Amino acid sequence: MDAFEPDLPGCILLDIRMPGMSGLELQAELNRRGVVLPVVMITAHADVPIAIQAMREGAYEFIEKPFDNRHLIGVVERAFGISEERLRSRAELDSIRSRYRTLSAREAQVLEAMVDGRLNKQIAFDLGISQRTVEVHRSNVMEKMHARSLAELVRMTIRMGEQEDNPA
Repeated sequence: MDAFEPDLPGCILLDIRMPGMSGLELQAELNRRGVVLPVVMITAHADVPIAIQAMREGAYEFIEKPFDNRHLIGVVERAFGISEERLRSRAELDSIRSRYRTLSAREAQVLEAMVDGRLNKQIAFDLGISQRTVEVHRSNVMEKMHARSLAELVRMTIRMGEQEDNPA
């Protein structure tokens, strides 16, 4: 765990029975730490409840010994692909959050109203500002968030909200 590099693509191979900590216990600890690398669980002593627990904890694959090396290599290659996608997705979300933090408090209010589908006139009335000021804030929001359209801006805010509900 001390040498673990969470920002590099990869996958984690765990055996159900390991010295000190079981594979399931280590998987649970990885989950607590927010590790998003796919876990491939390997065991010679598979039973349905253990497999179900591993999958519920987020294991990507559950492989029984003895296994074909080509099968394991294929699973690891697919897990690496998933890992790369998760890291790319996390980097994109971090970028969205970083851009969001550049918004002023008023711009954040305008963003929220925009995403709610409110018209400039409604936003101006609700915030007690002129319609022209709303237009300026809208323009700033679009520029700072690097959004080419309102639909893209909505997708960004949905994504930020989904991650707040499900940080792992």
